[in-house]
Amino acid sequence: MFELNESSHRRLNPLTGEWVLVSPHRTDRPWQGQVEKASREQIAAYDPSCYLCPGNERAGGARNPQYSSTFIFDNDYSALQSDAPGESFSARKSHLPDSDLLVAQVERGICRVGCFSPRHDLTLASMSADGVERVVEMWSEQFRTLSAIEFVRYVQIFENRGALMGASNPHPHCQIWATESIPDEPAKEQRELNAYLAKHNRCLLCDYLEYELSRERLILQNAGFAAIVPFWAVWPFETMIISRRHLPDINHFDEQTSKELALTLQQVTRCYDRLFDVPFPYSMGFHQRPVDGEPHQEWHFHAHFYPPLLRSATIRKFMVGFEMLGSPQRDITAESAAEKLRQVCATI
Repeated sequence: MFELNESSHRRLNPLTGEWVLVSPHRTDRPWQGQVEKASREQIAAYDPSCYLCPGNERAGGARNPQYSSTFIFDNDYSALQSDAPGESFSARKSHLPDSDLLVAQVERGICRVGCFSPRHDLTLASMSADGVERVVEMWSEQFRTLSAIEFVRYVQIFENRGALMGASNPHPHCQIWATESIPDEPAKEQRELNAYLAKHNRCLLCDYLEYELSRERLILQNAGFAAIVPFWAVWPFETMIISRRHLPDINHFDEQTSKELALTLQQVTRCYDRLFDVPFPYSMGFHQRPVDGEPHQEWHFHAHFYPPLLRSATIRKFMVGFEMLGSPQRDITAESAAEKLRQVCATI
């Protein structure tokens, strides 16, 4: 038997069927690579040049209302078009001339931006509990509204926080993309969730959560949700938030469950900020059932946090070389990452 904390090994992600290489013996290797500047910038509550602040003009020329809570609008530079040409979804698959190798397909969609607060200087970690609850309400309303559009088959809610994750504006906000097809990552999960249900007649994430609630990868929990560093984590301090009940999407939440999700998000993001004492960058998003009219009893609501910081506020993880050409690799084990996060969470 090999030791998980000593020997190189690989771990299977049962949600995708993909592997991650783990190399715990490399944690002490010296670092002479790129070092970032730690973010210590003081951000004002209102920025007259910010295109998301209340009353300001956006890049596309529209002016924001003087909103006092959350604010949602169609992205001025949307990655998807709702009026893209074509007939039915199945009829638009098009092989380019003289080739079965070059295949293109029209993809309709809607991209929206959701501001968490009129305050330019807040984050999920620094907002009030009521404020985060209003954000959850916004997500639920948008999921319900976009799901009702005839051509929409998936609604992806996500947040990029910090310049390291490509966020071009520090104003607290998320994006919501409604797509005509199911994107690759949730499609992989749907395949594996279906396969597990067919084999065991049980939900994969229900079983996984039951296992992890008594293990060292658990960070925190409440009556509605648990935050875990998954056994197969790729990013150094990657976490998952999993609903304690088998709920397929955010619209199946009652008022108390929404409050518990808001509390969990607030706690996890505060733990991140405390880890290296900097505003912690990440990409975060929810995976929930497709909205294609099928029942999807296999789906179980969960969120993924993918933060890039590795050893400190100034050293980040890069996906290069073997990771691009072979498979992802990490040095810090999921167990040691969870221990560090639990330690900082205990101080909040």
